[in-house]
Amino acid sequence: DVCKPGAGIFAPDAPGGWINCTESGGPEPGVGCAGRGVITAINFLEEEGAYEEEGLNFVSYDVLGDVVCGGFAMP
Repeated sequence: DVCKPGAGIFAPDAPGGWINCTESGGPEPGVGCAGRGVITAINFLEEEGAYEEEGLNFVSYDVLGDVVCGGFAMP
């Protein structure tokens, strides 16, 4: 609902063209599960066609590495 300052700004001098970026945030501390937030964000991007953009060459995710709700990372 709220973007950080500078979010959504396109820098035409960026090498290689466009860089699309989004941040999903997470649940309030002690409420909900961060892992569910990651799944919800990815599903939303798929539903909105974010991966169908012409010329999209690469998608990278930076997700939590914490051990919450079962954890995301394997030792």
